[in-house]
Amino acid sequence: MSLSLKGKTCVITGVRSLHGISCASVFLFSHEGATLLLLDFSPENLPELKSKIENSYPDMKVTTIQANAANETAIAAVCEQALQDESRLDVFFANAGFASNKALPDLTTEGFMESMRVNALLCFLAIKYSSDAMMKTNLSRGKDISGGSIILTASGTFLHLFRITIYVSNKTSVAGLRSGAGTIDCDASKAVVNSIAKTKVYQLQKTDIRINTICLCLIKIDMIKVMFDFARQRGRENKDRPIEPDGLLQRQWSFNQLLLSLCIPPP
Repeated sequence: MSLSLKGKTCVITGVRSLHGISCASVFLFSHEGATLLLLDFSPENLPELKSKIENSYPDMKVTTIQANAANETAIAAVCEQALQDESRLDVFFANAGFASNKALPDLTTEGFMESMRVNALLCFLAIKYSSDAMMKTNLSRGKDISGGSIILTASGTFLHLFRITIYVSNKTSVAGLRSGAGTIDCDASKAVVNSIAKTKVYQLQKTDIRINTICLCLIKIDMIKVMFDFARQRGRENKDRPIEPDGLLQRQWSFNQLLLSLCIPPP
């Protein structure tokens, strides 16, 4: 245990799945010594997740909150709770999201706007309220200057639309940047996430608050688990790569290393 996040307070959204990216990040951050506030719309697995963290890392503090990550009151409240309970906020990982499966003929106006609300609005709220909290200092907790890291999960399927500096976990992610995979509403909402990050990073100059989007290629998470299950049933799990044109698969360990590097301030 390197404890690279010891003394840091981190918020992570979208932690319901026990097999998803956020769940893996929860254990990673706990392993590195962070104090955690975990938020998800569904209470389904929150008690089990909290119990697993406390059993694995009994010295670490973890709080679970049932709330909607796209709700302004909820995001403002979790950032305020970090300041009230821990006197600082250092990392906000906005990973909650939604992926639709509607082709254009079946996509309604309401469905399109719901993807925008869930995927784009929640990132706007995360940046708005977490950046304000990260600018708060507290000498007693060792934070004497403004600073922090805001990390947003986006997608690599639309980035040819933007000239934006992003982080990808390895060169295989680039293969999906122009693939056009996914639905119109999902890809458009994730494009908005990158645009928000690109604009806000200029507005946060000289605050030592970093904003990054992570644009993943295909990775085994519950959101697209059905695709892997179908491939496994056909005996083609290692052959079917319908989204990634180079046929390569994102590995969780490489994502973890990327995520951790974005949490730690540069020397």
